[in-house]
Amino acid sequence: MLREIRDLGFEYAELSHGIRISLVPGIIEAVEAGEIKISTLHNFCPLPIGIDYPAPNIFKFSATDRREREYAWKHSLKTIEMAERMKAKLIVLHSGQVDIKDYQDRLEEMVLAGQKETPKYRKLVEEVENKREKKKEEAMRLSLDMIGALAGVAAERGLLLGIENREGVEEIPFDHDLAYFLAALPDNVRYWHDCGHAQIKQELGFIDHRMHLENLAPRLAGLHVHDVQISPEGMHDHCPPGCGEIKYDALKPFVNESHIKVLELSPGVPPDDVARGFAYIKSVWGDQ
Repeated sequence: MLREIRDLGFEYAELSHGIRISLVPGIIEAVEAGEIKISTLHNFCPLPIGIDYPAPNIFKFSATDRREREYAWKHSLKTIEMAERMKAKLIVLHSGQVDIKDYQDRLEEMVLAGQKETPKYRKLVEEVENKREKKKEEAMRLSLDMIGALAGVAAERGLLLGIENREGVEEIPFDHDLAYFLAALPDNVRYWHDCGHAQIKQELGFIDHRMHLENLAPRLAGLHVHDVQISPEGMHDHCPPGCGEIKYDALKPFVNESHIKVLELSPGVPPDDVARGFAYIKSVWGDQ
């Protein structure tokens, strides 16, 4: 896996939330042999024992169940240990969610049906916003407590934590709360911008992608770079940059050499398309 990434021209790789424990010895061997470097890890990495699929939300920092939060803490510590061993710079985190019924599919279906500008859609968005605002206080408090404690452990190991913006309308911090959320946390906790997630939120009418990144640029540590293709069947992210809806030239002013940039693509993307997407983003943002 890592050799294929290296052979595509990448010096660094991110270890995702789909890394099974059985893969860890080979990853360690490849890194220690100098075949590739690791820029970032995505919590939880490696996966908890018994889980063999990507599961970043299996244990939530915001859970009201004490045992679930204990598992979230335990496996986040394992990610920190792995990141230190890999000499990574940052760990990407999901922060949790509020308990509201599933609105995401309904919102997406209405947008795809051309109903985004209708009173019915605006009423649904208002319902989502009202319900999640009523439920966010405890979820935010629990998540901030957990991330603040993890930040102390990460700081001792010279690691940054990155709070990722999410595509799900139920996931915290909500986009308008991100600046407040980050301000309540230590300096080694930064903003991690997922371009695909932000674009989906723009398509749903919750944010303006460019303005969102501009507002959070002072705390930005890095980005997941991928595109979003829209078809009658749905909104599909993790596509190669340049083949979808994202205006990467509009984001360029807020991205510089200090930011970590990770191409986060679907496993089904062919190697040639990976190379084309990589070439495209370099043509827009420069070789930084």
